[in-house]
Amino acid sequence: MAELPPLADRIDALLPQTQCEQCGYHGCRPYAEAIARGEAEINRCPPGGAAGIAQLAALLQRPALPLDPARGVEKPRLLARIVEADCIGCTKCIQACPVDAIVGASKLMHTVLADDCTGCELCVPACPVDCIVLEPMPAQQIDHAHADAARGHFRRREARLARETALREAELAARKAAVDTAASSNPVLAALARARAKQDKSP
Repeated sequence: MAELPPLADRIDALLPQTQCEQCGYHGCRPYAEAIARGEAEINRCPPGGAAGIAQLAALLQRPALPLDPARGVEKPRLLARIVEADCIGCTKCIQACPVDAIVGASKLMHTVLADDCTGCELCVPACPVDCIVLEPMPAQQIDHAHADAARGHFRRREARLARETALREAELAARKAAVDTAASSNPVLAALARARAKQDKSP
């Protein structure tokens, strides 16, 4: 008999993969892991709604709960669309999108890849000029195939951001080491470094 996947995987498979963070966790997978550990209730996902809660309840063999109103309300899924004439190219929406569904560059118009959009709505408050509108999501886009794709996009984005953070930290550490080396062989640089460190520590 085939071995069942870990509980967190089975829970994650039932979540809508919007990555909207309404549950209070950074994406669907962390929420699934919190449920598996018994740290979170099953009723914190507005996009999954009552049907999603019922599926989680059946999987975990526990009573279904009403959706936690502190997490939002159940409503039809929506797609983001950028009003291109109003876009200023600030990239804030690109930074906010958890699945890399928005493309563009600084000071250039952005656009939403509609088929990749999960309807998380995180880009809306990020936009400083209110040029993002929400429109009904086609019913055929709310399926397992799109959820699986969104999960993959989210994981790849998280991995990329982690690599970029590690690279920045390594570059800063190398720069600091170079400055420390130079300062140790030059009394003037050493005095400047001490003064800078003292200034950084002052309130």
